Amino acid sequence: MTTLVAPLFMHLRNWPFMSLLTLLLVCASLAFSQVGESREPSVGISEISSRETLHYTIEWRLITAGEATLEWNASDLSRPQVNLRLASTGLVSKLFKVEDVYSATLNAELCAQSSQMIAREGRRQRETKIAFDSASRKATYVERDLTKNAVIASQEIEIPPCVHDVAGGLYFLRTLKLEPGQSVLAPVSDGKKSVAAKVEARQREEVKTPKGTYGAIRYEVYLFNNVLYRRPAHLDVWLTDDRRKLPVEIRVRMQFTIGTITLLLDKAE
Repeated sequence: MTTLVAPLFMHLRNWPFMSLLTLLLVCASLAFSQVGESREPSVGISEISSRETLHYTIEWRLITAGEATLEWNASDLSRPQVNLRLASTGLVSKLFKVEDVYSATLNAELCAQSSQMIAREGRRQRETKIAFDSASRKATYVERDLTKNAVIASQEIEIPPCVHDVAGGLYFLRTLKLEPGQSVLAPVSDGKKSVAAKVEARQREEVKTPKGTYGAIRYEVYLFNNVLYRRPAHLDVWLTDDRRKLPVEIRVRMQFTIGTITLLLDKAE
């Protein structure tokens, strides 16, 4: 088993665990833009509960590598809040312990206003803050090394009037009614780069998770391969084929040495 985990561990040393796993969620942030191909009307933010907590099991090569908790709070519809917690577990945690917390504030249209990430990954302790200013169409990115109490990266980029953060866009995708064969082009930013990318509804499939079996629609997201990220990979997200549109599975397929990493819904509250 240690031999199997070694490639992942080596990869994580060169790419923060949070970055790897949040790519599984960022795909949904591509679904906002009004510029694109055929699309059905949205069903509205009201279809999502004002409060919701989703628990995921993170799997890699038939082992449980971690767990994720995604929290949504829209008690104030003008300022929805999203929180994402990621942690390594089991053998992976023994090799490379991860405890990451991500939070974001959105506006009524689910456009990103600000985000913060505290990443504790192995010996790394980083804080990343991004401010999205729709008026000036700028995003300001600042990353600090908490151990050294020093800024290690900062920059400002241009963004569209509305852009999604890593996790908040997942909720906007759930308000849409994309049928298989339909797609949209959309702006997405990680604070360091802003691009237009494509998300496409592919087909209806059955998904088995620890929580049960669901009828779902699979969405393919064209985010890798020199779009937002240079690395070669394929990214898919499955939403239940009902009005809740629960994200029951999120998967990234990378090169053979890394393999496939999957988030499977374990519990919904």
